[in-house]
Amino acid sequence: MLAKRIIPCLDVKDGRVVKGVNFLNLRDAGDPVENALYYDEEEADELVFLDVTASHEKRKIIIHVVEKTASVVFMPLTVGGGIKSLDDIRDLLNAGADKVSINTTAVKDPYFIQKASTRFGSQCIVIAIDAKRVDKNFNPKAYPPENWFSDPELQDVLYRESSRFVLSTHGGRLMRPIDAIAWAKKMEEFGAGEILLTSMDRDGTKEGYDIELTKAISEAVTIPVIASGGAGTLEHLYEAFAFGKADAALAASIFHFREYSVREAKEYLKNRGITVRL
Repeated sequence: MLAKRIIPCLDVKDGRVVKGVNFLNLRDAGDPVENALYYDEEEADELVFLDVTASHEKRKIIIHVVEKTASVVFMPLTVGGGIKSLDDIRDLLNAGADKVSINTTAVKDPYFIQKASTRFGSQCIVIAIDAKRVDKNFNPKAYPPENWFSDPELQDVLYRESSRFVLSTHGGRLMRPIDAIAWAKKMEEFGAGEILLTSMDRDGTKEGYDIELTKAISEAVTIPVIASGGAGTLEHLYEAFAFGKADAALAASIFHFREYSVREAKEYLKNRGITVRL
C-alpha cells in the first residue's frame, strides 16, 4: 500500500505566509522560506505553495519567492496561483517547482489542462478544486452566460438538481454553476495527474475536512486526491484517510502555529493503522 502523505500548505500574499477563514480575514504566519525550511526539517512529504490573490489581482505568481523556497528544500514542491499560460508553467518548473496547481484558468479554459499535460506530463499537473456546498436555494440562472460552457463535450459538468457541490475560483471570490464531482472526473479525463480538493465551507475553520466531499471525489476518480480545508486536530487527518479515502492530507494552521508537528501527525496516524513514511 502506498504511504499516505502529509502536506503543509503555504498560502502566500505579498511575499508573506497568511492564513484565514473561508479564504478571508488573512493573518500573517511568517516568512515562506523560513516556513519551508522548518517543514523540510520536519520531513513533511511535500509542500504546497499557493499565491492566494494572484488570480484575483490578475498578476503572475511571485517567481523569486518560488526560486528561494525551492533552493532550500528537498521535498517535492507544488506551486499554484496566477497560472495563465504554458509559459507560466514552464517558468515555475524552471524555478524549482515539481508540480503546478491550476484552478481559475482551467475553469475558464478546460482544454488548458489537456495542453499542459501534453506539454509537461500529467505527473506535474494538479487540478485545484475549491468546492462549496449548495442547497435547494442555489439558483444557477443567476450566473451570467460566460460562466457556462457551450461546448457539448463540457455539458456533463454543469450544475444539475442533484449537484451537492459547485466550483469556486479566484481564491474563493467567485462561484461557478459547475458540478464539482463531474468536474473532477472531466479533469482526470483531460490529463490532470492529481487533485487538490479544498472545501471552502471548512477552510480555516478547524472543524475537520468535509468527508462527504472528499469521499465523493476520491471514489469518482483514479488519480490521487489531496484533502484540504478544515484540519484542526490529528483526528481530522485520520478521518480524511480512513473515511474520506484521500491519498494525502493538506493542513496549514495546525502546523504553522505549531499546534502539532508533522512528526506528531505521522506517529499518530501510524498508531491508528494508517501507512505513512517515517
